[in-house]
This record gives sequence, C-alpha cells and structure tokens, in this order.
Amino acid sequence: MKMNLVALVSGVLFGLGLALSQMIDPNKVLNFLDVTGNWDPSLAFVMMGALAVTMISFRFILKRPKPVFESGFHVSKQSVITRPLLIGAGLFGVGWGMTGYCPGPAVASLGLLSIEGVVMVVAIYAGFFSHRWISHK
Repeated sequence: MKMNLVALVSGVLFGLGLALSQMIDPNKVLNFLDVTGNWDPSLAFVMMGALAVTMISFRFILKRPKPVFESGFHVSKQSVITRPLLIGAGLFGVGWGMTGYCPGPAVASLGLLSIEGVVMVVAIYAGFFSHRWISHK
C-alpha cells in the first residue's frame, strides 16, 4: 500500500511539473524543436532545471545502500552503444519530433482527455508489442 501511495504521489508530482512547464503541449515542444523557424527556447530552461536537480540529488541518492521503498537500485550496467540502442533512440527522436510528445507527457496528457495523447500512448504500446513480437521470431 505504501509503495502504491508513493507511486501515486510521484506520478502526480511529475505530471504537475510537466503541465506547469507546458511539456504536455505538443505545439510548445515542436516550437522548441524548430530551431530554424519559430524557435521557443523556454523548454531548454525546464530541461536545465531538471538536469540540475538530478545531478545534485543523485550524488546523495546513489550513495545510499538501497532506495527507501525498494530492495536495491535498478541501474543499467550496459556501457556499450549497440545498434538496437541507436535504432531505438532514433525512433524515439523521430516520434518526438513528429508528434511533440515523448512518453511521459503523452501519458500526462491523458488526464486532459487529449485525443492526440490517447493516439500517442496507443502507438507507444503498439511499438512495444511489435518489438516483442519481432524479437521473438
């Protein structure tokens, strides 16, 4: 029960941050990505703020023997850049650039009953299942 409450509070806080920073507005994101046209640099400040908080807090968090509500940290040990990683990163970037949504804001936009958000989340899961199906063949 405690883990579910922490997850709920974390998700609400994350969604609130995305909404306040307008990261759930695809037009705002697309304008940020349009560096040769109607460029809006404001999201760079949102990203710098998130990066600063992460850089500072992770120094303390990762020194702990384990997370507060988990038995251990789940940190990737992979240090090699592989072809599937590059392909996945490329697909992520193309999808983000075409729609203005990355997965977090797409899920957060479901709270606004956005049809674009619903289509994006369905497409994300279709990609997950397609990858699983293709990789098992």
